[in-house]
Amino acid sequence: MKSACAAGHAGFFQAWLRHPLRVAAIAPSGQALARLICAGISADTGPVIELGPGTGVFTRALIARGVRQEDLALVEFEGRFAAMLALRYPAARVLCLDAARVHGAALFDGRSAGAVVSGLPLLSMPPRKVASILISAFRKLRADGQFHQFTYGPGCPVPRRVLDRLGLEATFAGGTLANLPPAAVYRIRRRAHTV
Repeated sequence: MKSACAAGHAGFFQAWLRHPLRVAAIAPSGQALARLICAGISADTGPVIELGPGTGVFTRALIARGVRQEDLALVEFEGRFAAMLALRYPAARVLCLDAARVHGAALFDGRSAGAVVSGLPLLSMPPRKVASILISAFRKLRADGQFHQFTYGPGCPVPRRVLDRLGLEATFAGGTLANLPPAAVYRIRRRAHTV
């Protein structure tokens, strides 16, 4: 297990060296953050889409919470990570794809996802790209589905104007100092329509 963990860290660091703005961290997320971002998700949530799973830290936490591999779609842009994930989670659907294009992928035999878990570095992306990712993800989510996003920043990584334009709201779900660097999690959902 130690060698697999070391290999994961080394691969993550190499990916960061190649594309620092796309990867945005030099090491995978820790277990405390994985538990926090996956809190509230279970086998009853239904299918789950994971954006930017990297080495699979959040994937392992989702499976530990009862989500079946068959109910996971792992969307990873970095080809080496995608290949590694396909070997580790052979029953999951692994897509080597830009997260902004997930709406066009055939997932879960047409069933809508109950949650999206995102390890994407939204703070390093322009607002237009962030909006495209959210639009694409919410097309795959059922009406009550939530988008779970972590950040190293001091507030929600989705700009308020993007949330307002898309009719979404973000709620702080908690933070962890046990992660390096410390991180916070936000849950984004559709706003309730008021009359």
